[in-house]
Amino acid sequence: MPVRLFGLLRKEMVQFLRDRVMLILVLWLYTGEVIVCALALHFEIANLPLAVVDLDRTPASRRLVEGFFAGGTFTSAGRPSMRQATAWLQSGRARAALVVPEGFQRRLARGETAGVQLLLDGTNSNVAAQARSYALQILGRYRPSADVVPVAHAGGAQPVVRVWYNPDQSYTSFIVLSMVALAALLVGVFHPAASIVREKEAGTIEQLRVTPIGTAELFAAKVVPTLAIGLLSVFPSLLIAWWFGVPLRGSLLLFLGFTALFLLSAVAIGVLVAAVSATLQQALLLSFFGLFPMMFLSGTIVPVESMPPVLQAVSLASPVRHYLDAMLGLFLKGSGFDVLWPHAAVLLAIGVPLFAAAASLFRRS
Repeated sequence: MPVRLFGLLRKEMVQFLRDRVMLILVLWLYTGEVIVCALALHFEIANLPLAVVDLDRTPASRRLVEGFFAGGTFTSAGRPSMRQATAWLQSGRARAALVVPEGFQRRLARGETAGVQLLLDGTNSNVAAQARSYALQILGRYRPSADVVPVAHAGGAQPVVRVWYNPDQSYTSFIVLSMVALAALLVGVFHPAASIVREKEAGTIEQLRVTPIGTAELFAAKVVPTLAIGLLSVFPSLLIAWWFGVPLRGSLLLFLGFTALFLLSAVAIGVLVAAVSATLQQALLLSFFGLFPMMFLSGTIVPVESMPPVLQAVSLASPVRHYLDAMLGLFLKGSGFDVLWPHAAVLLAIGVPLFAAAASLFRRS
């Protein structure tokens, strides 16, 4: 049996290495896609075109406008009139418009509240919500200089906010790690599904059945190479993460252990898909049918806390959610197994039954 199993494993590895398309796909998922998504998929707003309608034209209003352009969130779209600003928002030339009314500095000098108007293009609600949040922060920090408006400073408590683990509040770390998790999911599902279905379509799996090779050996030969390839493929992703400045504060061995547990579930899903599919087209369609809900419910696109309570409960069955939480803890927080063991237990609780079901269905088919 060990000799037969070794021969089957060698055959699967040689077949994988000869498949240039699969090799390129795996390398692309773990490297190219991670880089592209990390550079393109971020939720920070930068260089948002802002039209300024300054009807006051005083030092106080100019100081306020300078505050909007100081941080890089907004860029100047021009100084139009009110009518032109409306047209610019409709045409997309400006995504926001700041209107400073007449008498702005005069009201501040009298100690009154001086209001300003911010018009936002709400066609993209996420961009509009973040632009509104940034604008409120800028307005909250605005203080006219003493030579422009005398300001009486009153005492009071000042909160000090500290952000742990990601002090720059950059989305790059999260995007890089989430893309690595999705790459592991795609490779773990697609590779065994494509390998088994290809054997069905070519008829070679029927030839293997008349040999002394057992079902368990054949199942192991289809599963073990994918696990090995998935574990080896994360090392280029570690280089990409290092290049983007994502630190690995935890244990590398613990990260590989969580990756193996996660791949156990992903490979089991791929074998289940292959067992009920007769063609590669069916396998791909069935794979996408299950992959998208897992990705959407994992927290990679929308925070789990923002989902309805029912979907939050359903998301607990997604192995991607637990693997991503473990990765964030290992990379950014430096958490150990004493903190992350619940995620390992859930991955085992999901992966082992799925793996057993895949083996049983593979044996029957």
